[in-house]
Amino acid sequence: MKTPIDLPADSSIRRILVLKWSAMGDVVISSALFEDIRRAFPAATLDLHTLPPWAGLFRHDPRFAEVCTIDVRRKQGGLRGLLAWLRFVRSRRYDLIVDLQSNDRSRSLMTLLKLTGAAPRHLMGNHRRFPYTLAPEPAAGVIHAFDLQQETLRVGGIPTVTPRPVLYPGPEHLAHAQELQRQFGLEADNYAVLLPGSQAAGRLKRWGWERYAALAGLLHQRGLAKVVLLGGPDEIEECARIADRCGSDWLVNLCGQTQILELVPLCAGARLIVANDTGTAHVASATPTPMVVICGPTDPLRVKPVGENVVALQTTGLACINCYCKAPCEHHSCMVRITPEMVLARLPEGLIAGRS
Repeated sequence: MKTPIDLPADSSIRRILVLKWSAMGDVVISSALFEDIRRAFPAATLDLHTLPPWAGLFRHDPRFAEVCTIDVRRKQGGLRGLLAWLRFVRSRRYDLIVDLQSNDRSRSLMTLLKLTGAAPRHLMGNHRRFPYTLAPEPAAGVIHAFDLQQETLRVGGIPTVTPRPVLYPGPEHLAHAQELQRQFGLEADNYAVLLPGSQAAGRLKRWGWERYAALAGLLHQRGLAKVVLLGGPDEIEECARIADRCGSDWLVNLCGQTQILELVPLCAGARLIVANDTGTAHVASATPTPMVVICGPTDPLRVKPVGENVVALQTTGLACINCYCKAPCEHHSCMVRITPEMVLARLPEGLIAGRS
């Protein structure tokens, strides 16, 4: 029988590098694993390598001594980025590298470290391929990225106990969120947050402004004092349409007025959250607030934000479900079939008054 590996018991592991790139939602999901690694190695120096767009997520993060944002993507960083990354890693002399990305690009970087004699003794990855020394057994069937990354850590004896993303808003984020709550009368547990958008390239993942406007009206009718719209630049038009349709001061449109980490305190104060499959939903899942995520062309088994407080809603009986299509769709049935009443029915019992 193979002897279990217990990396946290190895006192020689003093410097650790964690890799995670990809989209914002994927990086946010992995922040739960960052927490597990930090807890398992409380005395070690822990660094993170992520992509430049996500550096702000970790600017105030006490878990990391250094956040490296050298761009190693082929088009953006090219050979210069690759060489800079190699110099960075070689100079730090890591004892353990945890590659939570484990795609062809990150694997090629790990291989270069191995072939040049600069790799640490332990290279953890999500897949059993060269040059990783620790990786989980291949998964059978569809598996969520969070579950796969948890399995990766457990192979090295790292306990996985963190149930949801862990993010650290800075003092300026907390202060601005508190000011918005004061300015618009957002009393704790007496408002809902809606995340009705998605990036421009993923418009088919949007449930639709008309349906979000109808849902907002129902939530207000059933006792919530305020309904808040949050989102980024790609979602300003969508949120403006919702606000125009509702046409009342109980609808607070904050789209484009917040930084990404300000969503954490704003969502933490809400009674409930309803969102599309979008990166901001993953940020919102860093709070224990009950959330319904509406999935259309994407598979909730793969994309649902993590946490027991999060539930997914997807229609059934469509041959084209989980198509992941980005081209225009004539019928958009996966979203049209979902009604505001169906969303309300997915909320926890008793969360809002008069729920049927």
